[in-house]
Amino acid sequence: MTYFKSFTAIAMTALCLPAFAMGQSAVQVDANEDGMLSLEEVQAVYPEVTAEQFAAADLNGDGQLDDAEVSAAQEAGVIPVE
Repeated sequence: MTYFKSFTAIAMTALCLPAFAMGQSAVQVDANEDGMLSLEEVQAVYPEVTAEQFAAADLNGDGQLDDAEVSAAQEAGVIPVE
């Protein structure tokens, strides 16, 4: 039983790491809780962010923002910091 509890705790922590890494404000934006932010998720909270701004922030061009891209976009003033 102890093994199962330990495994469950480790698994839950691993599943939540992307959200923890993005910070509290990004977690509120990440509606589907996949650890990535889509244009729709960003615009739902920050409607002033345009598709062009999002594309500029999407450094790897995958259509979603990861933690590093969100941080860089916030530092550049493309996405608001809360």
